[in-house]
This record gives sequence, C-alpha cells and structure tokens, in this order.
Amino acid sequence: MHIAELKLPHLITPLPGPKAQQIVERDHRVVSPSYTRDYPLVARTGRGALVEDVDGNTFLDFAAGIAVVATGHCHPQVVAAIQKQAAELIHMSGTDFYYEGMAALAEKLAEIAPLTGPKRVYFGNSGTEAVEAAMKLARYHTGRPNLIAFHGCFHGRTMGALSLTASKSVQRKKFGPLLAGVFHAPYPNSYRGAYGVRSEHAAADALAYIENELFKRITDPQDVAAFFIEPIQGEGGYLPAPAEFLQGLERLCRTHGILLVVDEVQSGMGRTGKWWASEYAGIEPDMVCTAKGIASGLPLGAVIAKAEVMDWKPGAHASTFGGNPVAIAASLATINVLEQGALANAARMGEFIFGQMAGWRERHRTVGDVRGKGLMIGIELVRDQKTKEKAPELRNRILEMAFHRGLLILGAGENSLRLAPPLIIDEEQAAFAVRTLDACLSEAERGL
Repeated sequence: MHIAELKLPHLITPLPGPKAQQIVERDHRVVSPSYTRDYPLVARTGRGALVEDVDGNTFLDFAAGIAVVATGHCHPQVVAAIQKQAAELIHMSGTDFYYEGMAALAEKLAEIAPLTGPKRVYFGNSGTEAVEAAMKLARYHTGRPNLIAFHGCFHGRTMGALSLTASKSVQRKKFGPLLAGVFHAPYPNSYRGAYGVRSEHAAADALAYIENELFKRITDPQDVAAFFIEPIQGEGGYLPAPAEFLQGLERLCRTHGILLVVDEVQSGMGRTGKWWASEYAGIEPDMVCTAKGIASGLPLGAVIAKAEVMDWKPGAHASTFGGNPVAIAASLATINVLEQGALANAARMGEFIFGQMAGWRERHRTVGDVRGKGLMIGIELVRDQKTKEKAPELRNRILEMAFHRGLLILGAGENSLRLAPPLIIDEEQAAFAVRTLDACLSEAERGL
C-alpha cells in the first residue's frame, strides 16, 4: 500500500527488514560512531506524519526528525516553495549580498517574536549556531564576560554552545577545557525539585540559589552578560520551567542589567500550541534562539533580538550559508502553513493527548510524570512512584517496543519519553499513538 493512502502504520516485514539491515551494516563501517540511534529505522520517504522505510514498512512519526518537520514530511506548500526557489537561485551568501527573502523572513520573525519594539534577526544554519551567535552578541553588547545556564540544559555541541550545555557528561567528556566564564544553576524541576527535594518549592529554590549562592560566591551579577534558558528543556526531559520561575528570572535580569536569552530551538515555532513556549509565562526576553521547526527540515537557525541589543558592527559575526535562499523559502512556507491552522491544531491535539493520558499515573505504576505543552509532551518513567527512582532501561525498552508496533518516538533526559509529532497530526493518529504507548507500558510492566 502506498504511503499516500495511509494514515496509520503498516508493517510488512520483521524489523529491521533485509534492506534496512544491509544499510545499517554499511553505515556502521563508514559513518561516525558518535551518532546515537535508538533503533534501526532506515527511512526512504515521508508524507505528512508517516515515514516509509527501505523495505516498505510505514511508521507513524511522533519524533518528527527531533521536532523539526513541523508541517509534516514533504508538505506540498513547502516542497513547492523549495522547488521554485531552487530553480531560481540557490546561493549568493547573504553575508555579502542581499536577498529579498532574507528581509521578508526577518520581518515575519520579528512580527511573531515575543519581544516588543524594533527587532533585528541574525541567520545561521542550526540551533547550535543560533546559540553561538547569541553568546557572542551578549558579550559584545554588554561588555561583560560571564554567562549562566542551567543543569539539564542542552544548547548545542559546538564549543561555545557545549560550554552552556549540561545535559549529559558524555557530550562534554574529553572536549575540555571548555569556554571560560560559563556557570550553571539548578533548573526548577517541578517533579523532582531543584535539588531533588521539595518539588513544590522548585521555582523558589532555584531563584534562591542564583541570588544567595551564585551571585554572592561565584560571580558578581555585574559581570554576567546573559542567562540562557530553555522554557521547556528538550534533551533534559521535556521539562517545563514553572511560570513563576521564568518571571522571577526576568526580574533578576532587569535588576542587574543582565540579558535574558530564551532557547526556543526545540520549543518554538508552534511546537507548544503557541509560537513560543515562553509566552505561557508572559515574559519578554531580550533574545530568542530558534531553529528545528523553522523550515520543515531545511537547515536554518535564527536569533531574534531587540534592535538595541543587536548592535554589533559589520564583520563582527556572519555565516556563509546562514539564511540560504532555499531554506528561507521553506521557512516562509512553513510559517504560512502554521498560520493557516497547524499552530491551532498543535494546541488542540495537545489537549486531546493530555486528556487521554490524564489517568496514566494511576493506570501505570512506572509513569512518574506526564508534562509539557501542546505537542511537546514528556513522560517520565520510574521504578517506584514514591521514591521516583529513574527507570532508563524501561524507557529504552518502550522505545523499542513502540518501533516494532510502527510508532516512532525518542527519549529525552535519562528516563523520559518524548512525543513531538508533526503539528498537522489528526485525532486518529494521536489516539493510535496513545493506545500504542499504553499497550507498551502495560506489557513492559507485566515483565517487571
């Protein structure tokens, strides 16, 4: 059956199939071993929320290329925009010349950004590059050396962004020394608490650490250029920061003249049912970093900043490929699709899924927490709901079980599942994903 005729998975071979096995073996011989692959999916084509592998098996994709294909795989409007632009102009370098598309996309991003007043936009090729640019701009604008990020955060893998990242030690091992002047504070984990205790006081405890420990013992606030924070941690476990913490952090920044940079690489561009996850807290950052869902799969990242903050001079920072005309065309088409209904659908389908999972902590003794916003949903798995002992092996087992049932999902953090489907899924597909995970959890728990 052709992928265009399907809405749900259709498996025809054992997994992985024979062609997939051959390609995995070839890959192991020549591709960098640093890549992480949770299960042997070898994709061939995708349409909407479905992916077909090289053996003809069709899967429901609730990973979306790590929250990238916001409009689904090969959305007709995005494909048409890419094809049209590729036939006209592929590259001239926006660093040295002008494209109308670059100005048009910057105008659009400025329009939807959660900032007031005039804005400016810098284009790169990825979320990591957006973070790197924001780090440099923060130091440039303030003249201050230090930057603060949070435990569990993931801001990228290049050396500057990696210095901020504090997700997993394997991401930093053997790459030191990293960038000087970067410090970390506890993230307000409303399930486990800022220190693994007092979850109900997570926001207050995390803010108290910044004021009473970090600012008094480690770095004077007048030396801090910026705070970098994910409103919902991505690799950290799809963990939302409480609104009161984000509001308190904004007040601290304003008090001490520190820039507030929100990393919305994974949580932005409609993923949470609003353009930006930070909108739920009603805060106004100085900069927003975005990428992933911005261009439905083409490499593009951006920093949106208040115009008075983005004050660096020509030559201070640039990118040969950043703001490539084809990627920009894809982004403009993506935003159009989101405005036409995909953004509202993300909010609606998120409410549906959360409603279906409302009783999971009572149904499943290994479900510790179900959290998130819109179609950015995390499910934390534990060995015991009272002790909250983490269950990473169980999480990995669920990933594999779901794959063999035709559902593609990914892990996040040590022991959480993440659901990040294309924003165009319908209720039938959402219900299938919930039923499948429900069945996987029930089966796995019987074996414990």
